Amino acid sequence: MTIKQIEKLKTPKFIQQIESTLKPLDFLERCAKNYGDIFFTNSFGNIETLVVSHPQDLQELFNPPKKNLDAPGAANEIFKPQIGENSLIVQDGERHQKQRKLMMPPLHGEQMFNYGQQICEITQQVIQQLKLGENFIARHLSENITMKIILKIVFGIDEGLNFENLKTLMTSWLNLTNSPLGASLLLFPALQKDLGSWSPWGRYLSLRQQIDKILMSEIWKRRQQSQPNRFDILSLLMQAKYEDGQSMSDAELRDNLLALLVAGHETTATAIAWALYWIHQQPEVYEKMLHELQGLKTPDPLTITQLPYLTAICQETLRIYPVVLFTFPRVTLRSVNLRGYDVPAGTYVTPCIYLTHRREDLYPQPNKFQPERFINRKYSSYEFWPFGGGSRQCLGQVFALFEMKLILATIMLNYQLKLEDKYPVNPARRGFLLAPQGGVKMSIVAKQVAA
Repeated sequence: MTIKQIEKLKTPKFIQQIESTLKPLDFLERCAKNYGDIFFTNSFGNIETLVVSHPQDLQELFNPPKKNLDAPGAANEIFKPQIGENSLIVQDGERHQKQRKLMMPPLHGEQMFNYGQQICEITQQVIQQLKLGENFIARHLSENITMKIILKIVFGIDEGLNFENLKTLMTSWLNLTNSPLGASLLLFPALQKDLGSWSPWGRYLSLRQQIDKILMSEIWKRRQQSQPNRFDILSLLMQAKYEDGQSMSDAELRDNLLALLVAGHETTATAIAWALYWIHQQPEVYEKMLHELQGLKTPDPLTITQLPYLTAICQETLRIYPVVLFTFPRVTLRSVNLRGYDVPAGTYVTPCIYLTHRREDLYPQPNKFQPERFINRKYSSYEFWPFGGGSRQCLGQVFALFEMKLILATIMLNYQLKLEDKYPVNPARRGFLLAPQGGVKMSIVAKQVAA
């Protein structure tokens, strides 16, 4: 077999980093056009990284029996200032496996029964605060909803001083890194200089310390009060035991709560804002979704989440502009051959979700929003993978989709909305995420009348 040479980007490292930070989609599409679906880049920092997006390459790399890849926690060091050194995302090997196993049950299965009605109620409470005819930003609305869901369902806090303080602090803290410039604080460690509370990094650390103090206080208080009938995720994690009978430490609980906040708040909120845009931008999508929802005899949460067209809308939303462009970095454990390209052992690999989701051979007219794709065809986990893959696949993907469907359904069943801006909404970097520029300006036209 002839070994093909993998091309490297020819532009200087610092130019790659600037372009990928400020205009990530333009950068990726130009790379794919010039170098194909496998290439080396220096856009992620000091380490040269292999970007892959072809489903065949992904299947070869993520093939469990061969174990071609390692997913080292050290490769995720960039997230430590956000989520601490004890969270699942930065753990390695056996500790990562044990922690992941412990955290899985509260985010899956029968626990969904306990969360569904709460998600619908929180959505109603938040949107009821808007007035008919009043303009609002869809991303702000969805962020408010998902923040309250995090605080109530994940942290188990739904009222009082701690609720208000945490909501304010966490919103301010996350907003510090939401612009391309702010994101640079996390992307480039050299900028992380604490020059006091007036400096960006000093302000970031100060807010994080205030959040830590409240969370540790809440954990300590919960330790003193045995409440076996609580079903919030923090309480369930506190009750859970490792195989040796030990429970999570306070530091592990705190850091994993922050990880669930960072991974589950703005990501889901952004996806919901995108979905509201696409639904209202295409009247035929709106009509089909509303018809499906209004056709329910009993719109209970579990029935709603099984609706095929609603599910397809959520999938196509996550396909056309995946909230996260890449998976966590990996390292090859051995030499791997990818369609004739030889990848040496020890190579850093960053699989690109966005480029996979934009392949013409998988998704004809990839720039067009077409939920029917997911009704007419079943895609493999190497063709559609908005939550990543392998051992670092998003732990909360089931919860996130469940939440997304219920929030959209609750809004659509109760309110008629409309887009206030006629021109198309473009994607823009928001921290590590890909969000609708401007957040999607909308208004409430009327309360929905049952069919």
